[in-house]
Amino acid sequence: MKYGFSKQVNLSFDQTIEKVTDELKKEGFGVLTTIDVQDTLKKKLDVDFKRYTILGACNPPFAHQALQAEEDIGLLLPCNVIVHEKEGKTEVAAFDPMVMTKIVENEQMVEIAKEVKQRLQRVIEKV
Repeated sequence: MKYGFSKQVNLSFDQTIEKVTDELKKEGFGVLTTIDVQDTLKKKLDVDFKRYTILGACNPPFAHQALQAEEDIGLLLPCNVIVHEKEGKTEVAAFDPMVMTKIVENEQMVEIAKEVKQRLQRVIEKV
């Protein structure tokens, strides 16, 4: 099952994170969490891993709508966007919120997920 969408970009890793963050803001998202997977794995397991960052993005109005429609949807929030090194390039990817509609049987979530997906796709396209 495909559960996200992605693209490789011609920016450095750090430039990609900066551009993604800026594009998320333009679409009404803030970054609540930033997880540096490379650093965490080094500190916790003493293993080397490629540069890989998980951005926990949230659009408060849509999060509020989703929580009103489905209280336990918080288990699937925030919307994760990843930036990582892949084959010498930088890749950016986002979780497809439509996947949630297959898990959560609530018709109200479909329209919310569609709009969030469109916004996240625009973010990825503009990076």
